[in-house]
Amino acid sequence: MNSLYLLIAILIPTVCGLAMLRIPFRSSHSLHTYVESVAVVTTIVVWIMLFGVSGKPVILYEFMPHFSLQLGLDHLGRLYAGMVSLMWPIVLLYTFSYMEHDSRQRSFFAFYIMTYGATLGACFSGNMLTLFFFFEMLSFSTLPLVAHYQDHESMYAARGYAAYLFGCATLGLAAVVAVTLCSQTGRFVYGGDLNGSLSGICLQIVFLLGFFGFGVKAAVFPIHKWLPAASVAPAPVTALLHAVAVVNTGVFSVIRLTYYAIGPDVLRGGWAQTVGLLFASFTLVYAAVIAVRERHVKRRLAYSTVSNLSYMLFGVLLMTPQGLVAGTAHLVFHSMTKITLFLCIGSFMHHTEKEYLSDINGAARHMPLTFAFYTISALSLLGVPLLCVFVSKWRLLLAGAEAGTIPAYIGLFALIISAFLCAIYGLSVSIRAYFPPKGADRFINADRSDEGGWRMIVPLTIFTACQIVFGLFPGPILKFIEQITQGM
Repeated sequence: MNSLYLLIAILIPTVCGLAMLRIPFRSSHSLHTYVESVAVVTTIVVWIMLFGVSGKPVILYEFMPHFSLQLGLDHLGRLYAGMVSLMWPIVLLYTFSYMEHDSRQRSFFAFYIMTYGATLGACFSGNMLTLFFFFEMLSFSTLPLVAHYQDHESMYAARGYAAYLFGCATLGLAAVVAVTLCSQTGRFVYGGDLNGSLSGICLQIVFLLGFFGFGVKAAVFPIHKWLPAASVAPAPVTALLHAVAVVNTGVFSVIRLTYYAIGPDVLRGGWAQTVGLLFASFTLVYAAVIAVRERHVKRRLAYSTVSNLSYMLFGVLLMTPQGLVAGTAHLVFHSMTKITLFLCIGSFMHHTEKEYLSDINGAARHMPLTFAFYTISALSLLGVPLLCVFVSKWRLLLAGAEAGTIPAYIGLFALIISAFLCAIYGLSVSIRAYFPPKGADRFINADRSDEGGWRMIVPLTIFTACQIVFGLFPGPILKFIEQITQGM
């Protein structure tokens, strides 16, 4: 099957999302049916493509030699597209319940489903220019979601979101132009695609420009503040977009730049790699410290995301096969864990209209299933064996030790400190929910539980089950990721 068919998977949610802005839906039910149908059809098409598309990338439009928009599919793209396409329809069920009484559902779901198309475009990009194009389209489509409530806090967060993401885009564009000019084929090739004309200090500078330009979506310090601020958006936005699609696209882009555009062999041991590793190591500890201090529950999880994104970057920047396996595995396992945590806290905030840590005292009595799922996910994030994140965190430690460099050892030390802090900021929520301080139980008079209905519980159940299954049987997905490091 020709790679051109990948365009179909991108266009379905994009065109249908744009059409939603004009379609006069008669009821919320008809709107929800339309959105879920679009998401399910897109996911079916994506999975047909994952197994059927082969061959070289297809050029959609060429500006000049090597400067073209082209689509292609390799194992890395398959992994990311498969993960995103499975999560989107499931989270939509939760979103329908969460947004049920919102007065601006049509515009919300229009941009929500268009974001699906932009994310798939990043997955299916065949070169750096195409990836940059969809990288920016993702910023445009998610900006209205951050500003959805249109109050002062939302608009302030949206302005910061735009300033960080579009401002750093200039750095990424400079790297894209330099890499494309020196490209041999103008497409992604595992191991790098440079012809040798870009070397020395210029190569190191270009890599750092790309690292920070694309790393803004991965919330690396000091360009990270947009992510906690964006937590003012509805919980489904913070869950799917700012814990999975947007932020993971940042890490995905850094992987593409490092391993498929420039090449780890020409970067390994250089000062640019050291700078990147040090920034990632500092970010994962710094964000974990802030998470411990943060009293607002959703912002606490947002800072946790900032920290864990740098776990991924640390693995990627080791520029070894084991580092790439560990960083990519953490991208997958952290996604299903963090999306569960955000959805659990979103359910709590939606049904109690409370949002601070002290408001959770005794909440497990009111929402037993929700906080059971939260606790399992918090244990997974901590790295408890038999749960999925343990697998990726253990691999990261092994990869860092195997690298054997001073920046790698600094990163290992940072990982250990961050894991300790993760236990504090993650499990303290569960402790308050199950064992509230004496006299501070906020739900002592609650006469019934309120879980929010099956549309909220089913996604939580599925994602929690996935954490357990992949924790017990990580072999197949790790084998697939290892094939990526073999250039397959």
